[in-house]
Amino acid sequence: MKTTVKELPNSRAEVQVEVPAADVDKATSRAARALAKEMRMPGFRAGKAPASLVIQRIGFGAVLQEAIREALPEWYEAALFDSRVSPIGDPDIEMLSTPEDEGQPLEFKFTVGVRPEAKLGDYKGLEVAKEDQEVPDEIVDTEVERIREGFARLEQVDREAKEGDSLLIDFEGFADGSAFQGGTAEDYLLGLGSGQLIEGFEEQLVGSKAGEEREVNVTFPSDYQAEQLAGKDATFKVKVKEVREKVLPELDDEFASDASEFDTLEELRSDIREKVGAALGSRAEEDFRLAAIDAAVEAATVDVPDELATARAEERWERMERQLAGRGMDPNTFLQMQGKTREELIAETKEDAEKELKREAVVTAIAEAEAIEVSEEEMVEALEHSAEHERTSPEKLLERLRKSGRDSMVREDLRARKAIELVAEAAKPIPKAEADERKEKAEAREKLLAPEGEKGSKAGGLWTPGSD
Repeated sequence: MKTTVKELPNSRAEVQVEVPAADVDKATSRAARALAKEMRMPGFRAGKAPASLVIQRIGFGAVLQEAIREALPEWYEAALFDSRVSPIGDPDIEMLSTPEDEGQPLEFKFTVGVRPEAKLGDYKGLEVAKEDQEVPDEIVDTEVERIREGFARLEQVDREAKEGDSLLIDFEGFADGSAFQGGTAEDYLLGLGSGQLIEGFEEQLVGSKAGEEREVNVTFPSDYQAEQLAGKDATFKVKVKEVREKVLPELDDEFASDASEFDTLEELRSDIREKVGAALGSRAEEDFRLAAIDAAVEAATVDVPDELATARAEERWERMERQLAGRGMDPNTFLQMQGKTREELIAETKEDAEKELKREAVVTAIAEAEAIEVSEEEMVEALEHSAEHERTSPEKLLERLRKSGRDSMVREDLRARKAIELVAEAAKPIPKAEADERKEKAEAREKLLAPEGEKGSKAGGLWTPGSD
């Protein structure tokens, strides 16, 4: 396949493609075989007529049109890899020439949105806010309480049940005057306030005592999984056998020894603080890298056309649709839950899509400016996880990607990561409190220096003396 790329204004590119005659003939034969399945020809069983005879019967042009319809997505994808164009949004495709007979190439072109170019500003030595990684005592306390809850025990008490208690009960449910399947249980342990049973059930047992019998009246939800009960009123006859109170262990060294490998409570708390600190530190480092790139974006000039931001927002939603479908959720149901239309959700994410495109543009420009390269060893290492999942070696997977032209995607991803690390490593971290204070002062100065009638507006950044 031969491709020629032409840059167009507004972050678009035109790619002219020549599909080799061999590929056209292959697609035409494939289309003819598919058409043969719907044809009956004398001397051949249904669907068994040779491709050449099908072409002779209905004409090369008709078969070619079917071949183009089927093969064009494949040719388009191959052209993207060959031209190294990373598309944003859907392409506009135009056929330039189609062969009149077998053994001739085919030409088409497409225009598509591409990543905008960035004019870099400073991207090294930038001052970037970094979150304090100190672990607050409240977080340690919460984790200790979570562990403590896991070692709680239930003790039988002789008093009225209250929220947080557990009840040992027997119950039988009736709807339309008759007992229904699945509505009966014995020695069922119910936590009051746990939401284990249908809404309204547990609340009506608060204040009950051991040995007491109560009637609980509820209404099943209209979308209840047992359709014969959906939306119906029901009465449960409940016998309370025991009231049990949750008793938490004392927060002492004995608890720490029982709940962990540590001998003292202080050692347990220190371990929790260390692990939480490591998790917070990892997140803080990731946030710092992103903030460093955003600072480089602020210093750069990147023009993102509105239609490009819209196209990226649509791609983000389409990716979400696939994820929802993969989890078994209908995307339309998700939209209904959000109370939004597809168009509204896309419009709301345009700003994030624009930020994403600017980051990609700046990172790509930095990789070019720094002449960042990716070694064969780095490529192999990056593919280790995927290779394990596909039960092959990283080297074999890389070779397979290279044959299909997809290795460039891995290479560009690694170049981007290295560019991000370069910017983050060169950045100067400053406390977030200090960064926030500077931002407040900058905004106040901007407001003060803004020309009369334009208070609070921006013109390519902060207002500076003499700017018009």
